[in-house]
Amino acid sequence: MSRKKRLDVVVVGAGFAGMYALHKLRSRGLKVLVYEAGSGVGGTWYWNRYPGARCDVNSLEYSYQFSEELQQEWNWSERYSPQPEILAYANHVADRFDLIKDIQFDTKITKLNFNEDKRLWFGLTEQGEKFCAQFCIMATGCLSKHNIPNFEGIDNFQGELLHTGQWPHQPINFSGKKVGIIGTGSSAIQSIPIIAKDAAQLTVFQRTATFSIPAYNAPMDRGYEQQIKSNYKEFRAHNSQRYAALNNNPSHLSAMEVSEEEREAIYEERWLEGGLPFLASFNDLGINEEANATAIDFIHRKIKSAVDDPDIAELLCPKTVIGCKRLCVDTNYYKTFNLENVVLKNLNRSPIQRITDKGLKTKDAEYEFDILILATGFDAMTGALLAIDIRGRSNKTLSEHWKDGPANYLGLSMNRFPNLFMITGPGSPSVLANMMVGIEQHVDFIADLLSFMQNKDKLQVEANADAEENWVRLVNRIADQTLFSKGCNSWYTGANIPGKPKIFMPYLGYPSYVEKCNEIAADGYRGFEFF
Repeated sequence: MSRKKRLDVVVVGAGFAGMYALHKLRSRGLKVLVYEAGSGVGGTWYWNRYPGARCDVNSLEYSYQFSEELQQEWNWSERYSPQPEILAYANHVADRFDLIKDIQFDTKITKLNFNEDKRLWFGLTEQGEKFCAQFCIMATGCLSKHNIPNFEGIDNFQGELLHTGQWPHQPINFSGKKVGIIGTGSSAIQSIPIIAKDAAQLTVFQRTATFSIPAYNAPMDRGYEQQIKSNYKEFRAHNSQRYAALNNNPSHLSAMEVSEEEREAIYEERWLEGGLPFLASFNDLGINEEANATAIDFIHRKIKSAVDDPDIAELLCPKTVIGCKRLCVDTNYYKTFNLENVVLKNLNRSPIQRITDKGLKTKDAEYEFDILILATGFDAMTGALLAIDIRGRSNKTLSEHWKDGPANYLGLSMNRFPNLFMITGPGSPSVLANMMVGIEQHVDFIADLLSFMQNKDKLQVEANADAEENWVRLVNRIADQTLFSKGCNSWYTGANIPGKPKIFMPYLGYPSYVEKCNEIAADGYRGFEFF
């Protein structure tokens, strides 16, 4: 094996997690190589180029904080950054910190096997290239394995078939076209208003309505930006103490302990503020069904006031508790259904039977399209990892280890998989916190753990079996205290993927998670076994 492919650390994925892992571990003197399936950095922002794609976290928060110089020099153009600008930021970071020289693009990892005698991970790429490394860090992303439902006849469609999670790099011309879109999750909610402006007809196929709050996106307020940049460190530190590591101005009031008039006024204020902070209107929306119902009623009334057709409005009103599925952020989503060229179809009443060469057939009708878009989401949090043949000690496969759900410790490590780490994986705050903050915390923890091993002359580390079992139990015990346990079928639990074990995956509460990580590290990395 050539010296070039004998590494200290292999990182899989060159999104924001992989980029920071490369920068951090390289600065510790380790020989690191990143393998990336795409042709550039950016991860989810490299692949998701659908119309209207943008972040639902404020630009000044959805960015790295490890470099004060980087924070000060980069200026965002909008309150919520569009995909092209986030991708430009990723490329700026890659150039600024000279990351490209240690990233191998257009390379998909197919196998990772741990050799117990040599205490090394041996890997194989799709092109047949072999490598080995002491440590593997999986920066594969939580929303990177796109989900294509097993529709009968999907290969028969003769028009243009697209998936929002793997959008073409060239612009798509919708002008004068008949377009169908399946799904009404976040990517559909962002793209539907834009596609509707150009398409001759847009038919939206909805199975489950989704709660969405207006973004009220606008050009960046330079005064506000300067205010934040004048003390960015304190701003970041303050946010890290909040439940989701976001500047969402959490309320200390219960929705049930204020008058109806005051509650209405608070909801209205939050609605006009826009975005994800709506969920922080009251402190009991996530734990009290009666309180949650007041938020649902408010949003239902907003939907019905925005949509002219009462039947369509009713169909767009979600029937689940708010927050148990990913809350969406939109620009004119509901009002788009007032346009004459936009049609909404209920898949619960008339399911899709098959895809045809000209479009699709439901139980009640057949439709013809020039373009058919699958806005069908992702095999979230575990899909990208399970797509690789990962084998730990005794040749145990990751799919076997996770047959009942993603067993892990801290969302970072797994028993019987030595020197293998995940970044923002299941069992960590991950998708229910500011991902950029979580990424840096995870990478810093891993880097410090590797330094600890070096100081102790240890070559191998993995999660203890009991620690892993107790961690999974804790993650679910916390979730059981919330409305996430009330039968919500979401990708948080894997319910969108047939046959996937249904278990709540994210850890709820960023500050308490970090506190536990710090305690574990201070106690000699309790719960980890070293060899």
